[in-house]
Amino acid sequence: QVQLVESGGGLVQTGGSLRLSCVTSGRTFSTYIMAWFRQAPGKEREYVASINRSDGSTYYVNSVKGRFTISKDDAENMVYLQMNNLKPEDTALYYCAARTGRFHNTVASLYDYWGQGTQVTVSS
Repeated sequence: QVQLVESGGGLVQTGGSLRLSCVTSGRTFSTYIMAWFRQAPGKEREYVASINRSDGSTYYVNSVKGRFTISKDDAENMVYLQMNNLKPEDTALYYCAARTGRFHNTVASLYDYWGQGTQVTVSS
């Protein structure tokens, strides 16, 4: 099993920044891809970004490219999501996720482990 715990959410004004953190524990060696998803009220869970634990490659949804950066700290078993120039449409519950598959994927159902989420609210 793998445990994921997110933190760092909060209330910020448009144009502001937040950094989300995800601490991982358990059988983390079994997970190759770490990702961030988000879900706004009344909407489906949406892929935001992912990072490959082995080679560090990253992928982003188009709407956050140039504003968000996903990174990892292997020594601390941490994954981060730096969010800059936040917009009201970024408001959502943000989840950290992990999959045992070796390739990036944007489909939530293909991820094996999930955190409980951290709320991000961007005011206009």
